[in-house]
Amino acid sequence: MMRRTALIAAFLLLPGCGLQPLYGGGSGSPVAATLRSIEVAPIPAQSGWLMRNKLVDRLGESGEDAAAYRLDVTLDDNITSFGLRSDRAATQERRTLRARYQLVSLPTGAVVLDATAGSDAGIDIVSSEYATVAAEQTALEQLSDTVADQIMARLALYAKRTAPQK
Repeated sequence: MMRRTALIAAFLLLPGCGLQPLYGGGSGSPVAATLRSIEVAPIPAQSGWLMRNKLVDRLGESGEDAAAYRLDVTLDDNITSFGLRSDRAATQERRTLRARYQLVSLPTGAVVLDATAGSDAGIDIVSSEYATVAAEQTALEQLSDTVADQIMARLALYAKRTAPQK
C-alpha cells in the first residue's frame, strides 16, 4: 500500500519538475525542423563514409529549404593490439572511434557548437584473418552507430535550447 501511494505521488509530482519531451510536436516540431536544416559535410575515408551516412539518415529529409547549418566532422579511427601470446602475436584489439564535430551557422559562418563524441570496442583476434577483418568491420559499423547517436543527441539538445519559444 505504501509503495503504491509513493508511486502515485511520484507521478503526480513529475509534471512539476519541468521535464519536456525533446521532440514534442513530432516531425513538425522546431527541433525536427532545425535538424532537417543541417547538411553534413563529406568526411574522408571509409569510417567517414559510414559516419556521414548514419548522420544523414538520422537528420531526416532535407532539401525543402536551404540549409541553415553545416556539420563538419573529423574522425580518429584507431586500432590498438594487445594481449600478447608467448610468440608475441596479439590476441586482442581495441578499436576506438572519436569524432570532433562543429556545427557551423551558414549565414554567419560562426561555429555554434563544438564538441566531441567517441566509443570503443574490443575485438578478438582469431586464426582466420578473414574473421578478424570482418570483426574489425563490424566493430566500426557499431561504433559509427554509437557515435552518430551521441552526435544526434547533442545536436537535438542544441536545437531545443535555441528553438524559438511558442
